[in-house]
Amino acid sequence: MFHKVLIANRGEIAVRILRACRALGLETVVLYQSADRGSLHVRLADECVQIDDLSGFTDQQAVLRVALEKGADAVHTGYGFLAEREDFIRACAQAGVTFIGPPAEVVGAARQKLEALQRAEAAGFPTPPRSRLSFVNGEMEAISAEAESLGYPVVVKSSRGGRGRGERIVWSQERLERATQAAQAEAQAIYGDRSIYLEKLILPAHQIGVQIVGDQDGRVIHLGEREGSLRYGNQKLVEEAPAPCLTPKQRRELWQTALEVARLFELQNVATVEFLVDEQGRFYFTEIKPRIQIEHPLTEMLTGVDLLALQMRLAAGEKLELTQERLRLDGWAMQCRISAEDPWRQFMPRPGHLQMVRLPGGPGVRVDTYVYCGCYIPAEYDPLIAKLVVWGANRQDCLSRMRQALRECQLTGTPTNLPLVQRIVEHPDFVDGMYTTDFLPSPFEEEPAAGQVAYRDLAAIAALTYLRKKRVFLPARPERLMSGWHRESRRLPQ
Repeated sequence: MFHKVLIANRGEIAVRILRACRALGLETVVLYQSADRGSLHVRLADECVQIDDLSGFTDQQAVLRVALEKGADAVHTGYGFLAEREDFIRACAQAGVTFIGPPAEVVGAARQKLEALQRAEAAGFPTPPRSRLSFVNGEMEAISAEAESLGYPVVVKSSRGGRGRGERIVWSQERLERATQAAQAEAQAIYGDRSIYLEKLILPAHQIGVQIVGDQDGRVIHLGEREGSLRYGNQKLVEEAPAPCLTPKQRRELWQTALEVARLFELQNVATVEFLVDEQGRFYFTEIKPRIQIEHPLTEMLTGVDLLALQMRLAAGEKLELTQERLRLDGWAMQCRISAEDPWRQFMPRPGHLQMVRLPGGPGVRVDTYVYCGCYIPAEYDPLIAKLVVWGANRQDCLSRMRQALRECQLTGTPTNLPLVQRIVEHPDFVDGMYTTDFLPSPFEEEPAAGQVAYRDLAAIAALTYLRKKRVFLPARPERLMSGWHRESRRLPQ
């Protein structure tokens, strides 16, 4: 096992990695930029180093230079930034620094999504209908012809891996060119690669990910599945495990397929095999995420396995001691993604200071976050500020606990998506587990509430709004302070 880990990330995942290191007795060094000077991961780390380069966390040379200067013998990149850059993984190996994650060969194979789909299809695994070639600039005629061949609606996808970036749904020919340009621009900014491909949109569908863990000797197991169908702008808002859409038979088949895909790609360390499941229960392999995922706490809540600590042990060459027979998936877990963005203004990021932070607690409640009262949420990064995760013995208990936790949660100072998340968990379709990827294309409207409670709340809101508008602040000095009694009381006897 190594002794010092460089954490080349920020936000809640940096805090999560730091705490896993502490649990293993490892020293930590974190990177930060000026906008994150007061962030929690900077305050908790053993050492911190500011990086001022414009490329920041994606500057491979700067990250490795800090690792070597500080004597770190391992680096953890979390998700995003350098987490899926096979060239960085190779650079770490050449510098004698352990990369905590899958090896470069696995990451490279998984990131080339079109090639990965072709490889899985050749091995007999079902995949969505798609274009056979990728496209770059100046190929709109070929792209248009391919879209017509597949049939609308289609999805324009980046040829590289990622967190839904570089992806656009196109419903008609008129919107194809604009969507393609937007997807290519985003893919270039995120991955440094403009190539895209087309995929037939499967709708309605469920997005399911199976957590895979493997060691360097080829032992591979799964740790159950997670459903992330509630998305907006390719970002998952509410997720749960296990997936409520699956029957026990479908679940077993999905696990077995995920294991076979994992062996096909020789997956190591921690990764997720993702599928789409249609209305008939057919599932299609879509991609591999060769890294830790935002929703990993769901798996940790069900299994009791610390995935971050396990990542580090596997990266250090330890064998996977946990077996499939010994694995126990207990209860139900849900996760809500809390972000500093306004869902009723096209999810516009809203950076600023959080004046008050009140986080929920109690049995089965977990909050992964980097915020605290008075902290600043920078505009330069993803607006994700917290992940609220709860566990229950069954889905009903879990949902009840999530509702209570959301009621307890309070974040003031800048708008967040908390009100929208509270609406989602109250929606009848979510309560029944009958939702798909088209559940939340935009912030949904609710019927006006009726009843005495609603009228009472509206009256209170109106009264407070009236007082706030009419209040006039005129500073005044209390009369008792003009009498001089306070000065006389301090006067010494003559």
